[in-house]
Amino acid sequence: MKHQQLLQHHQLKATPQRIAIIELMHHAGHISIDDLYRDIREKFASISLATLYKNVHSMMSVNLIREVKISGQKAKYEIEKMPHAHVVCKACGELKDIAFDPAVLMQETIRESDYAAEEVSIVISGICPQCQKI
Repeated sequence: MKHQQLLQHHQLKATPQRIAIIELMHHAGHISIDDLYRDIREKFASISLATLYKNVHSMMSVNLIREVKISGQKAKYEIEKMPHAHVVCKACGELKDIAFDPAVLMQETIRESDYAAEEVSIVISGICPQCQKI
């Protein structure tokens, strides 16, 4: 789906800034707000950090993008996609998606704890294959 259509599908106005944010996220896969701000300023020099945060939060509120919280690192953002978990390298910081449906774990947690669970995020840390060679 084109980025403009993706925004419209989530009932968001497809502004040039939002389209650029989605394009950058799509290209990066996972991106920090600092890197996103640096990259978006190349196209929109006058965009403020506050405007970027406002757009990111608008897209998060409709589940178009999500925040990936990583222990010891700044959060990264990604376009919402099929259910998955993440692996992160403790040496180089590489963040990758792995095929896994966290809903299975959430349902088990609800059953075991009686919590009204709303969200699950899985980030597994370790050492990536490249860093293992060093």
